[in-house]
Amino acid sequence: MIGRFDAKVPPGPLAQKWRNHRDHSRLVSPNNRRKFEIIVVGSGLAGGSAAATLGELDYRVKCFCFQDSARRAHSIAAQGGINAAKNYQNDGDSVYRLFHDTIKGGDFRSREANVYRLAEISNNIIDQCVAQGVPFAREYGGLLANRSFGGAQVSRTFYARGQTGQQLLLGCYQALCRQIAAGTVEMFPQTEMLDLVIVEGHAKGIVTRSLCSGKIERHAADAVVLATGGYGNVFYLSTNARGCNVTATYRAFKRGALFANPAFTQIHPTCIPVGGEYQSKLTLMSESLRNDGRVWVPKRKEDRSKAPGEVPETDRDYYLERKYPSYGNLSPRDISSRAAKEVCDEGRGIGPGGRGVYLDFADAIKRLGEHTIRERYGNLFEVYEKITGEDAYKVPMRIYPAVHYTMGGLWVDYDLMSNVPGLFVIGEANFSDHGANRLGASALMQGLADGYFVLPNTLPNYLAGQMGKRPSPDSPEFRETEKDVRARIEKLLNVNGTRSVDSFHRELGLLLWDKCGMSRHEKGLREALKKIPELREQFWHEVRVPGEGDDFNQSLERAGRVADFLEFAELMCIDALERDESAGAHFREEHQTAEGEALRDDENHAAVFAWEFQGDGRLPILHREPLNFETVHLTQRSYK
Repeated sequence: MIGRFDAKVPPGPLAQKWRNHRDHSRLVSPNNRRKFEIIVVGSGLAGGSAAATLGELDYRVKCFCFQDSARRAHSIAAQGGINAAKNYQNDGDSVYRLFHDTIKGGDFRSREANVYRLAEISNNIIDQCVAQGVPFAREYGGLLANRSFGGAQVSRTFYARGQTGQQLLLGCYQALCRQIAAGTVEMFPQTEMLDLVIVEGHAKGIVTRSLCSGKIERHAADAVVLATGGYGNVFYLSTNARGCNVTATYRAFKRGALFANPAFTQIHPTCIPVGGEYQSKLTLMSESLRNDGRVWVPKRKEDRSKAPGEVPETDRDYYLERKYPSYGNLSPRDISSRAAKEVCDEGRGIGPGGRGVYLDFADAIKRLGEHTIRERYGNLFEVYEKITGEDAYKVPMRIYPAVHYTMGGLWVDYDLMSNVPGLFVIGEANFSDHGANRLGASALMQGLADGYFVLPNTLPNYLAGQMGKRPSPDSPEFRETEKDVRARIEKLLNVNGTRSVDSFHRELGLLLWDKCGMSRHEKGLREALKKIPELREQFWHEVRVPGEGDDFNQSLERAGRVADFLEFAELMCIDALERDESAGAHFREEHQTAEGEALRDDENHAAVFAWEFQGDGRLPILHREPLNFETVHLTQRSYK
């Protein structure tokens, strides 16, 4: 059965929490499950696995996605792999070590209990996916292969060349299709959630718009699950698909859900550099490439314009190996990204504009042979050549950091339920597992853990008290929410200005990247908080959205999402300004060690910052959830 949890749980306070919740999941009997209807928004690894598992457990599920097929969810873009503590390499890995690495990687800004549960479940995820037929790479003898990722000194990452996310999604999609055929899951593709419906304080449905016909509909349920991914596209240029947005979680925020740590956004160190103003997104080169590729720049500024082959070995600065000898090129993403920015700011960056560093495979090819590198990363090299026209087997790749993942998201408790009863949030849409920085190959792990194993065992705790309480979609609350959605659409269509939606989005993205990107400081954040409301005001007076609301209209889709970004960006900057410390990917320039590393303030800021909406034009209220560490001791994070 999908989602079975058979792992032996060791004694201890963290494990006991999970055991208690798993036992409570029996509150809803099998005969009553089919009487409950659950809405799942999102069909990627988190949403698809949740819908498939809940369907197999005999709940009635409605699954919504704005893609034309669940197979096109952005989870396919995950390349490098998925972590699990199976210790196949016999290199000292364990559940505790995965737990500790994840806490440390997040710079001690995540909940111990959630992360420990994630580490425990990780091994079951691999067994689940192998049973589905996911074609993980294997050693010559047939055993599953592993490789290393940033922030770990053991090999615990399972992979399928450079397309792990796609293969995992196909396995999940097969399970989902099985439940669609069985009649327990009903799919609503090309349908976007535009608002959350609250009835007597509980999340009881959503209002959607068909992206094909423009039809607006109301859907009632006993609980709502958001699995809508992250908000990295607020920066305009990111590694996310163009459709990724913050709308579902931000509209839930405006209905009362707390938004936690919105300033925690991850910059990925290995992306193809920006090629020009024509670009609308960036392309990720998997972090797994850093297993065999060496990162370097010339030691002297004068050599930055030379061809890489013309720079002798003695004149190369392998700066990650120099600064972090214990981890070298596998240093965590936040540290590696800032190190790349540092050498480029010194004037030693390569490529157009000096915004790039080399990722060189010459040593690995000489040591292992080109055939081995092709087996491990062939499709990634093909993608790179198609975009840049360069053969990375012959010349080093050029890479530079870019916006990738978001650690912030809606606040959830240990059951993955938000402060709004009945609203569950899973995968990247919540904040729970990664703290201030996500380690590579942990996103797929969290999405599948939440969908296959955690949610099916915690959702029944809420449903047990909701028998017969599902409202009618014709109730006043649903009609009022639909009225708000229609009014917003009409407002967008009636502005009739002269500027395109994308021009506002690009301007917002450049502002955020400059003031709230790879590094932040108080002056810049205050400048952003002054300019964002001005830009938002211009948007509502000058944007032009052609077409009609009751028809296929991609300009209207984007306008609604950018309008939400223009509000959400302000929340990000408020959060970054309030967190007066450096932690992981949140690097405040005022708070750094003598060696330029992030300097935390555990006394005042070892907490989750959860923000409560107070109304348009009013500052949100901050709620702090203290982070208590029972097992891991707070220390200055070091990868040297």
